[in-house]
Amino acid sequence: MNKKVLVVDDEQSIVTLLQYNLEQSGYAVVTAMDGEEGIQRAAEEKPDLMILDLMLPKLDGMEVCKQLRQQKINVPILMLTAKDDEFDKVLGLELGADDYMTKPFSPREVVARVKAILRRVQTQPESVEVKSEEAEGQIRIGGLRIMPEFYEAYFMDEMLELTPKEFELLLYLAKNKGRVLTRDQLLSAVWNYDFAGDTRIVDVHISHLREKIEQNTKKPSYIKTIRGLGYKLEEPKGE
Repeated sequence: MNKKVLVVDDEQSIVTLLQYNLEQSGYAVVTAMDGEEGIQRAAEEKPDLMILDLMLPKLDGMEVCKQLRQQKINVPILMLTAKDDEFDKVLGLELGADDYMTKPFSPREVVARVKAILRRVQTQPESVEVKSEEAEGQIRIGGLRIMPEFYEAYFMDEMLELTPKEFELLLYLAKNKGRVLTRDQLLSAVWNYDFAGDTRIVDVHISHLREKIEQNTKKPSYIKTIRGLGYKLEEPKGE
């Protein structure tokens, strides 16, 4: 089945351009023309990825991101912004966008970004029953269990509600358990393109992860801050 992309933009010319190029690349495309319709279509259509304009009627792209995450709709989001838009990329990514591009853009580049994001976000198999102790490649650290092949993580046997970037950050930390990783290393490994040294996005995502796996975020037992260096994930003492 073709991957489904939801395009949310109020400029018909851009919607038509993106729809044509995405369909030529084998994607199924659904569209919406404002923020409210975008949220509704995301809930109904369950797309594999959303291309979301920042400046929209009714609800802007940032508010759409926020409401989708509040509704536990963790669809990957590629944000589109005009060059003169006031856009805080860290806030946008904090709210749940996975990537962003500025207008004008090359349709070919948009398709390449879509492919890259979907490669990173492996679609979960429909069968839940196979997610057993024998699942290949799973990582266990204390009460944390990460299952890369299913793109899922559990804490104390409760499934964690993670955005794609939160999952990738957690997985990278777990694969490097006990190693001190600098913010720049994490930025490069998880976001894999230049954020001009703006490592605040790493701190924001670390904070979100701690809220989900730490009993006391002030005294974390899993994700430790190494002052002046970065972070490391380690086996909690006593577990």
